[in-house]
Formats: sequence, C-alpha cells, structure tokens
Amino acid sequence: MGIFKRIKTIAKADINGMLDGMEDPIAMLNEYSREMEAELAKARKALSRQVYIENKLASLIVATQLLVDKRVRQAKLAIEQGDEAITRLAVQEKIIQENQLEQYQIQHEQIRSQTQLLKEKVSELHEKHNEIQQKKVLLASRANVAQSIKRIQQSTSTFQTDTIERGIARAEERILQMEAEIQVGNQFSNPLGQHEHEYLDYVNVETINQEIDKLKGNKDAV
Repeated sequence: MGIFKRIKTIAKADINGMLDGMEDPIAMLNEYSREMEAELAKARKALSRQVYIENKLASLIVATQLLVDKRVRQAKLAIEQGDEAITRLAVQEKIIQENQLEQYQIQHEQIRSQTQLLKEKVSELHEKHNEIQQKKVLLASRANVAQSIKRIQQSTSTFQTDTIERGIARAEERILQMEAEIQVGNQFSNPLGQHEHEYLDYVNVETINQEIDKLKGNKDAV
C-alpha cells in the first residue's frame, strides 16, 4: 500500500470515528443540557436587567412624586405670602414634574408587563431544564443498557462456532489415528507372545477323556 493511500485510509477512519462520536447519545444529551443551561443563564441575566430598570423607574417615580409635592407646598406658601413670581415658578416646576411623573408611570407599567412576561419565560425555561435533566438521567440509563446489549450482540456474533467444531472433529480424528497406531503396534511388537497365549489355551484329547471318565465315575458312585 502506497504512503498516500495509507494516509487517506487513516484520515477516513479518523473522520468516521469523529462522526460516530458525534452520534453518541450520551454526548448529545450532555450537549443539549449545556445549551439549555446557557439559554437559562442568558434569560436570567436579561431578567435581572429588566428588574433593575423596573426598580430604577420605581425609584424615579417616588422621587418625582416627592418633588411634585414639594412644589405644591412651595406654591401654596408663595400664595400665602403674596409672592406671585415664586408662585408661578413653583407651579411651573410642579407641572413639569407632573408630566415627567406621568411618563415615568407609563414607562414603569410597560416595564412591569415586560418583566412579568420575561419571568414567565424564565419559569418555563426552568421547567424545561428540569425536564431535560430528568430525561437526561433516564435516557442515559437506557443508552447504557442499549450499548451493553449491543456490545453483547456484537461479541456473540463474532463467535466462530463452526471453526471450533471443525477443530474438535480434527482433534478427535487425530486421536483415533493415534489409538489405531497403538493398537497395531501392540499386535506386531510381540508375535511370540501371541503364540504362547495360544499354546497355554491348548488342552490335548487324552486329558479331556480322563476328566470325563472321572466325572462318570463320580456319578456311578453316587
């Protein structure tokens, strides 16, 4: 195999390995969980800014209302003292602050509506995050079981039982050959012993006749 072909094969294997890793369900669950946590963090930050603006407007409303009340007191005091110029200035400032107060109140009401909407969205994100965490645990458990079963199936499918059985048959055949060789070797290793055995088993006719006569004599005596 050429060097360039080998490099191409290795690169292809690395890419396939990366793709397999990307399709890992556990890794996918962890990634989705991280994305949800990032979205939740952004939502919380947006809500904190929204609450800050709402509180800032609320404080401006209180301060402006206090200023309006102050200008009202100044105008009344100037009227009592007959100071028309101060009265006009106090009333003019009172009107300006009342207009500003009205704007603040309108803006505050809008911000409050937006804040409430954002709180609801953040609450929904919290619920979704909790659901994802619960599903993550459940799916991770299911994925582990599925992967274990898959590994077992893969291991089982790689068992080469046919090859093993053929090997056992060859071993048995070889043992039979060895036993046959031993049997043949015993037959031809001591031929004299075989004739000796035949000789020991031989009984002549005379001996047989004598033994019969003895048996007949015993019978007559009885």
